This record gives sequence, C-alpha cells and structure tokens, in this order.
Amino acid sequence: MARRSLLGISAVAAISSCGVRETPKPLNILYIMSDDHSYQTISAYDGRYNQTPNIDRIARDGVRFTHSYVENSISGPSRACTLTGKFSHSNGFYDNSHPFDGSQQTFPKLLQGVGYQTAIIGKWHLISEPTGFDYWDIVPGQGEYYNPEFINKDGTRVIPGYVTDITTDLALEWLDANKDNGKPFCLMIHNKAPHRSWEPDVQDLGAYDGQEFPLPGTFLDDYSTRKVAGLQRMSIADNMGLSRDLKIRDPNSSWRQSTRRDEAQQTAWDEYYDKVNEDYFSKTRTAEEEAEWKFRRYMADYLSVINSVDRNVGRVLDYLEENDLMDNTVIIYCSDQGFYMGEHGWFDKRFMYEESFRTPLLIHYPGGKKGDVNELVQNIDYAPTFLEIAGVDVPEDIHGESLLPILKGEKVKDWRNSLYYHYYEQPGEHNVMRHYGVRQGKYKLIHFYYDVEEWELFDLENDPSELDNVYGRPGTEEITAQLKEEILRLQEKYDDPIRFGVDSVKYEGYQGIHYWDLPQFKSRF
Repeated sequence: MARRSLLGISAVAAISSCGVRETPKPLNILYIMSDDHSYQTISAYDGRYNQTPNIDRIARDGVRFTHSYVENSISGPSRACTLTGKFSHSNGFYDNSHPFDGSQQTFPKLLQGVGYQTAIIGKWHLISEPTGFDYWDIVPGQGEYYNPEFINKDGTRVIPGYVTDITTDLALEWLDANKDNGKPFCLMIHNKAPHRSWEPDVQDLGAYDGQEFPLPGTFLDDYSTRKVAGLQRMSIADNMGLSRDLKIRDPNSSWRQSTRRDEAQQTAWDEYYDKVNEDYFSKTRTAEEEAEWKFRRYMADYLSVINSVDRNVGRVLDYLEENDLMDNTVIIYCSDQGFYMGEHGWFDKRFMYEESFRTPLLIHYPGGKKGDVNELVQNIDYAPTFLEIAGVDVPEDIHGESLLPILKGEKVKDWRNSLYYHYYEQPGEHNVMRHYGVRQGKYKLIHFYYDVEEWELFDLENDPSELDNVYGRPGTEEITAQLKEEILRLQEKYDDPIRFGVDSVKYEGYQGIHYWDLPQFKSRF
C-alpha cells in the first residue's frame, strides 16, 4: 500500500455562527494491552469459558478483527514490534534476554513531535528505561500481582493493592491531570495480568468454582506428525508446576509462593487455597486424571485473573464516557500474543500454531466501521495506524501497514494476503525451537531450524487444529513450492537476514536455570 498522511478526525469541522471554520481536534489514542490474554477467553470471540462484558463493549461499538496476528509470539519482542512497527530482526529485540534499544525510532516519539502527550503505565518488560514518553510508571520485569513495585522517573515505590487496579488507578489519575491541557494524548495501559502464575485478586478467588471446563479436543495430542511439538516443555501434564502455577504446597518443589500479600490478603488467599490443597491431596489420581485436574485449576485461576482485567477496562470506558471523551478517542484492546488454554495439552505461547500466533484485537474508532474485519493484520500495523490517525507521515522503514482506512470503512485495494512470522528464543525454558513461516490462504508452512531441521505444512481449512503435518506428502509439492517462494518474498521485503542462511541472533544460551534468575532480569526494568 502507498503511504498516506491522513488526519484522523471524528467529524467534519463545524462552521461557527460567524462563518469561521473550526479546526478539528486530533483524536486521542488509548491503547490497552494485556499480557497473555487469549482470544478464546474474550466473550466477543468465544463464550465457552467466561464473559467479558466490558471488553465486549469495545467490540460492540467498534470492530472485531477476526484474523489478527503477531510477528513473534513472546512478550518483550511483541512489545518492541508494536512500538517500532518493525519485525524483531529490525528493531533488535528478539527475545526476553537483551535490553531494547530506546534510542531508535518509535511511534510515541513521532507522536510527541506533532504535539501529542504520551504515557505508558503498567508492564514494560523491555529491560531498559522507556523513551518517547512524557510520563511513564512501570512495573519492574514481570511485576507482581499483590502490592507491586512501580518505577517512574523519581524512583521505585511499593503501592498497596492489586496490580490491575493500581495500573488503572495510575492511568486514570494521569488522564484526569492532563485531559484539559488542550493536547491530544496517547496513553498505553499495559496490564501485567493474566500472565503466569495467574494470581487472582482476593475478590475473584473461587469465581469459577463448580464450573465445568470441557477438555479441548486436542488436549491429548500425541504430536505424531510434528516432531518439534513433542520436544516442547509447556505441557500442562508435565511442565505446569504444582507450587508455582497451581498453588499446591508441594514438598518436592523449591518454588516459594509470593510473600508480598498483606495479612488480610494472605488470610483470604489461605482460606481459599487451603481448600484447593485439601482437594488435591484427598485422592490418588491416574496420570490422565492428574492432567485433567491441573487443566481445570489452571482455567479457574486464569479466568479469575481475567475478571480483574475486564472490570478495570470497564472503569476506563466509564471514565471516557463521563468526561465526554468517547467521541474523540480511538480505543484499542489487544494482547501481546495468544495463549494456549489446554489446546495440544499446553499453556504458554511461542509456536506459530494458531492459538499463540493469533491475538485478540478490538478497536473503537469514533464514527468509523462497526462489525467484523476479516483482513490479515499484524501487530506491526499498530504503529503506522497511530501515526496516520495523528496525521504523521509513516516512515518508509516501518514494516506494517496502517489500519486507518479499514477502521474508516473504506475499501482497501491490494491488502496483504499473507503473514510472516519469526520466533527466536531457543535455547529457552520451554524448548520451542526457532522457526519462521508463512500463513497464506488456507495454508501454513513452518520451518524449524537451530538444533533441528523440520518443515510443517498445514491445510487450515481441513485441519484447523493443525494436527496433521502434510509436508512431503504426494500432491503437496506445488503448494509447498509456492509457499516457500512466498516466505522468501517476505524475507526479502522485510530484509530478514535468515534468507541468506544467517542466524541474526547470537543467543547466550539457556543454562538450565530459569530466565528470571539471570542477571539481566534483575535489572531495574
């Protein structure tokens, strides 16, 4: 698509009684991103497990993207792609182990250049001090659910309460302090929730007790046609920690639960999880029964944490309505990637399979399109979208395409028909091999490299669960050649050095210890 500079306005400039045309105000941008929020647990997408009435308000009043994806399904790299509009190999943030280069071009800096006030509050996770923001207030590293530390330019302090509430409190305080200064704003609210290890607010403990969670159809996947899928370490049955993840007092675990809760919080926590422990130790289970028990506890805790996210999205939307900001504010809700809710027997993300590659994306654009958007979009598209909303020329080195014409309901010619993906973090805790691939039409082709040499080809129309790798089978030669050619075209378009057989990441290596214990994760950010 050709680059265009478009001024985002919610209405045509009014003509005053004296005949002078008023200058339209630029649209505000409110970006809410949660960490590891699966599209399967947003009722605007899928109502099997829970209801998210406040997040659904954005979908009801705006658009729901049905084919929204990420470039690299892991937290920090996804955030770097959002800030820069570029793939990981171009922004330099491949995995969660090296600091983000804050000196490079980002969309908040470009917005500052045209008079926007910019702020980010909540989870940052880029191992460097935020740049391009007039105000920032972030949790260090992954952050804590209870009584978390927050860092701003003045230092670090502990704020009593629950992290999702606090993040929203700080965001609303910033909005209140800046809403009348005549400047448009870009506010990024980054929730820690619902990241592992899924610690619900005390008011949400037990919210899903008694609810039946049917096992996904692929829960007992045997990976018979997918060698690399069988090498991973993110199985609910085998890799979900009793102590860390399921709050069971496991005498064989070295993991220690958080000590950040105050006396009242801990009392409520113990009262609830004592019963969970009693249930767990009350009977001997087969391996299959144990896996199913873990799955249901995982779902209950994860969904309980989502309750706090949805409740606080409602607080933000209520504030905008009460302060007459809805008609002049673009509202985005998304996640940094998808997440497995037991599909293939897994939790976590990383793979190019649909559950982690695909991410929720809901956007309210004042006066714009409502309903579903079926075009293929990616998180590299957010930066150019925000720039065009602000009337900023999109730099040529940005990889993404602006979604603004789509949000306005315009017919867009020559929109992309394929998506490129590249994941790098191996060696790593979850042992997901490095891979890149393309999704085009009803097909997906993935190439795993580094320690392995494997290809996977899926017919998504006939095999939406991606169970049957048909790579190399008779009759697939033509489509395989076409997809390999498309991979090379996209690698050339985005200037990925892997097309030359050059692995651009010199990974320092996983030492058999958890990444959060590595020195770089003990830094301030």
